[in-house]
Amino acid sequence: MALTGRAALFAALGSLPVGIWEPSWTGLFAVNAPLAVACACDFALAAPVRRLRLTRSGDTSARLGDTADVTLTITNPSRRPLRADVRDAWPPSSWQPGTEIAASRHHVTIPAGERRRLTTRLHPTRRGDRQADRVTIRSFGPLALFSRQGTHKVPWTVRVLPPFTSRKHLPSKLARLRELDGRTSALTRGEGTEFDSLREYVPGDDTRSIDWRATARQSTVAVRTWRPERDRHILLVLDTGRTSAGRVGDAPRLDASMDAALLLAALASRAGDRVDLLAYDRRVRALVQGRTARDVLPSLVTAMATLEPELIETDARGLTATALRTAPRRSLIVVMTTLDAAPVEEGLLPVLPQLTQRHTVLVASVADPHIARMATSRGTTDAVYEAAAAAQAQTERHRTAEQLRRHGVTVVDATPDELAPALADTYLALKAAGRL
Repeated sequence: MALTGRAALFAALGSLPVGIWEPSWTGLFAVNAPLAVACACDFALAAPVRRLRLTRSGDTSARLGDTADVTLTITNPSRRPLRADVRDAWPPSSWQPGTEIAASRHHVTIPAGERRRLTTRLHPTRRGDRQADRVTIRSFGPLALFSRQGTHKVPWTVRVLPPFTSRKHLPSKLARLRELDGRTSALTRGEGTEFDSLREYVPGDDTRSIDWRATARQSTVAVRTWRPERDRHILLVLDTGRTSAGRVGDAPRLDASMDAALLLAALASRAGDRVDLLAYDRRVRALVQGRTARDVLPSLVTAMATLEPELIETDARGLTATALRTAPRRSLIVVMTTLDAAPVEEGLLPVLPQLTQRHTVLVASVADPHIARMATSRGTTDAVYEAAAAAQAQTERHRTAEQLRRHGVTVVDATPDELAPALADTYLALKAAGRL
């Protein structure tokens, strides 16, 4: 229960004539006694809060950057009408900064025995699960002098999914995939590609593609056509250790890696390949296996939604052992990690031969565009020192990448905006060359 601002205003206004004409206890009693009686009557006429019945419905998931509408249904079973202010509390990251007060507060009037629906629109600013907190209701009487107040726990969870901003590149990558698959141009041939069909020879065809046995059985020269191999296994490995927590721009490196992984998964599933996901630092944080082409992308998005960087050093040996157990047959293993010298030289390089002797390994890393801008800065002493520091950082990064390449690893190092399309292009190049 609580006094309202209106009751305080009436008490203040009543004190003025008492102070001017009758400054005594009698005057105070003459003013405050009727006000107290009015407050008591107002409290008695206010609808009880504890007896209200509350339920939720609405969205259970939303992509980061989109909105989610959650409906709160309030049923008033009492015989008195409910005039109330309602606060539907959620974590601060459920709204854009500065908008949470307007979005979470509602005023409602519910006649006796009826119900009303209130819609709270969430605009999350972080991935993960957002769980509803308490619903606080302040019920007023007809004079709005005194109020009843209570809280209700009405559980509801909205899962905020990764935004998948790189999906804008998917149409162009699928067009390139169709070219490789022979749907829009001549079928290609290469080491490790699969035989597709026979067709008649035309001038300009590679003579090595002529099928002499088929030619002997017919009157025209027949050539073999090929297509990229299908049903290959791709394992996406997300390093969720401390290096993934570093912010590049407005988001952690892990978020950029997720975006690139989603584009690659969407492309590979359309190509007929099987895609699995492993998120690891010192233990398995997420594992998605055995999904069909239709289910793989929703499964990956759901698994990635709750992933957060862990401020611990990644166990490279444990990561390698888990990856080998997850991919027992020859696969393309895409490791999303850093190219910083210390973690790679002390962690990944010693165990890398265990992966490369059986699998094709691709390392993808998020580069900081601010370092590239620093490297080109000039004009002042501070700018020159910044350029020198940036050049040194880039040299160390290139040296680390070269060490990985000497071990047979394909390296993709790009800024957050360029990482996803660069990784997809590298996958298509490997597929065209028959290396999967």
